[in-house]
Amino acid sequence: MNGLLLTDGYKTGHHQQYPKGTEEVYSNWTPRSNKYAPQGCDKVVSFGQQYVFQWLHDYFQDNFFSKPKAQVCNELKEELSLYLGTDYDVTHYEELHDLQYLPIKVKSIVEGVEVPIRVPMVTVVNTDKKFYWITNFLETILSTMLWQPMTSASIALCYKRIFKKWTLETDKDNMAFIDFQGHDFSMRGMGGLQSAISSGMGHASVFLGSDTLPVISSLRHYYKAEGFVVGSVNATEHSVMCAGTKDDEIGTFRALMNTYPAGILSVVSDTWDLWKVLTEYLPKLKEEVLSRDGKLVIRPDSGDPVDIICGESRELGSNTPKDKGVVELLWDIFGGTVNEQGFKVLDSHIGAIYGDSITTERAEAICQRLSDKGFATTNVVLGIGSFTYQFNTRDTFGFAMKATSVVVNGERREIFKDPITDDGIKKSAKGLVKVELQNGAYALIDQVTPEEESTGELQVIYKDGKFVNQTNIQEIRDRINTNL
Repeated sequence: MNGLLLTDGYKTGHHQQYPKGTEEVYSNWTPRSNKYAPQGCDKVVSFGQQYVFQWLHDYFQDNFFSKPKAQVCNELKEELSLYLGTDYDVTHYEELHDLQYLPIKVKSIVEGVEVPIRVPMVTVVNTDKKFYWITNFLETILSTMLWQPMTSASIALCYKRIFKKWTLETDKDNMAFIDFQGHDFSMRGMGGLQSAISSGMGHASVFLGSDTLPVISSLRHYYKAEGFVVGSVNATEHSVMCAGTKDDEIGTFRALMNTYPAGILSVVSDTWDLWKVLTEYLPKLKEEVLSRDGKLVIRPDSGDPVDIICGESRELGSNTPKDKGVVELLWDIFGGTVNEQGFKVLDSHIGAIYGDSITTERAEAICQRLSDKGFATTNVVLGIGSFTYQFNTRDTFGFAMKATSVVVNGERREIFKDPITDDGIKKSAKGLVKVELQNGAYALIDQVTPEEESTGELQVIYKDGKFVNQTNIQEIRDRINTNL
């Protein structure tokens, strides 16, 4: 698709609508509200800018600048003339093609840090007076692509903080486990491949476990990932269990353990009767499980996650499997150890994972109830899927890209929006902006001079087709974990 079609249709006339003599349009990308975000997500992780602008740069090179001017501009003239019902003039597009690069300067907060609500994370401004229209022409595609990696990284960090808090309380000598305690199960439920990659990279900036396989090559391409990127384990699905027949499910378990005599093996266990697996099959397989050189992980996949993992009863020693839940039933069979903090840790040969309809609230409840029953929260891994990552929009953190400064006939004008009918969320900054670190927190200062705007925490990452101040995924993860 022609790169200049990656916008809202109404923007195709904006080059004619700005005041005569407009030379510059300066805009910023800002999270404006967290009222729709999960509880506790009061800041936004800076992540995805390098990916988005590299993608945008490559797309325009491949689908506009590298193609014959007549071909791409005639296509635009034909389509937009039909679209708008007029003889559309593509002179400004032809001039852009002659330039052979996107005439913009992009500044960004470093990736891997948290930014408070209402603090700009990115600014974009045109670098050539002739192309004042390009800044907000690109708003649509930038908005389309920037919100999701930032949103998913921010929510992933909320999960990780839940795991950290409870691991410190129940199994403090096992802190490395939390890097893998939130596992990305989301790919199949995302809104297309690009959505899965975008969100999946956000998750992988925080956690090291993921089943979204395209994340690996994407992080290598956009964030210079080397060596191990994310990992997973051998695992079954319902088709595997069904193919093994209901009458011989225990035989399927045994065959799987023989196929994988070492390492972690995750087996979906509720294809028919989870409680029969936990009370009949696993006791019979106990010695085989304990003799494996690795961990067998039981994966329930339906029901209320909190009740299934922790049991419906809040106390140990109940009579029914439903009251006990998966972790207590596994303890009854395989036992384990009691750590220095007094919490039960399952034998290293057995574990549990749950990955259906997990939310931050349910993650908190699972950890709370396991702790209440005397179990370390590290006894379970949670699969974080599209129920978390796809149930979001640009409004989850109120993201928007808004123009706050223009230059007309050599005169700078501070502009802003503040709708009288709004609740204050849509009120924008005014004029040129600067972001400073004040007492360790990022803070917005608006209405600054051009000299002041050139300083601060917003650093140039892209200008006139060239990239600067690039980062890599390890640096991003280090920044995130430093502030965990």
